Amino acid sequence: MQSLNRGIRTYALRTMRMSEFQKRSLAELSERYCVAFRPRPYHPAEAFGHDPVDPPVEDAEFVLEIGFGMGESFVALAEANPGTNYVGIEVHKPGVGRVLGELEKREIKNVRIVWHDAIETVGAMFAPRVFAGVHIFFPDPWPKKRHHKRRMVQDGFPEFIAPIVKPHGYVYIVTDWAEYAEQILAVFTGSESFANEFGGFAPPRPWRPETAFERKARAAGRSVYELFVERTYA
Repeated sequence: MQSLNRGIRTYALRTMRMSEFQKRSLAELSERYCVAFRPRPYHPAEAFGHDPVDPPVEDAEFVLEIGFGMGESFVALAEANPGTNYVGIEVHKPGVGRVLGELEKREIKNVRIVWHDAIETVGAMFAPRVFAGVHIFFPDPWPKKRHHKRRMVQDGFPEFIAPIVKPHGYVYIVTDWAEYAEQILAVFTGSESFANEFGGFAPPRPWRPETAFERKARAAGRSVYELFVERTYA
C-alpha cells in the first residue's frame, strides 16, 4: 500500500473532560467492541467472528468511518443498517467512550472500533479490497495555512486509501470548510483511482444522518460540501 510518508499527526490530542458514562463504557466495553491495531493485512470479518476465507463473507458489506468524533452519525448509520458491518477509527477517548456506551445501550452488534491513529491504521492494518464504502465526515480542516500539512485529505490521499476499497466501492467526504472542500475535490479529480459521476460536489446522500456539528455549521452560515466518488479498477 502506498504510504503518505508524513510522520505528522492529522489530529491533536486535546485534554477533554470525560463523563462518567464515557469512562465506564471505556473500562467495561472496550474488550467487546474494540479491535487492537495490528500492522498486518487484516480482514474486518475477523472482528465480527467470521472466518475471512468462508465464502459467505464475500457477500458481507463492510463500511469504514475515519474519525467518527462523538459518533452521532456513525451510531445512527449502524443502527439503521443492521445488515452492514461498520468499522470506525478514532483516537479521542470521549468519542470512543460515548460510542461504546451507545452501542451497548441500543444493543447494536454490527460495529467494531479501532482506537488508534487513522493514517497508520489504514496504511498498515487492512487487507486489500475489503470496504464497500469509506466515510470521512467533517475532518479537521486545520484552517491556519501553517497547519495545512496536517490535513488528512491532501495530495496522495486517493492512492493511499484506494487499495482497501472494493471495486465500485465509494469514498464519501463531507466538510463545511470551503477552501478545504476545494482542495479535496481537486485531489480526487486528479486521481485515476476514483471516478466522480457528479463532476464536482455531490448532492447530499439521503441516508447520511445530519449531526449536531452540521446543524451548528449551518446555523453559523457555513455551507456543507459533499464529495462522493467511486473506486475504479483497470
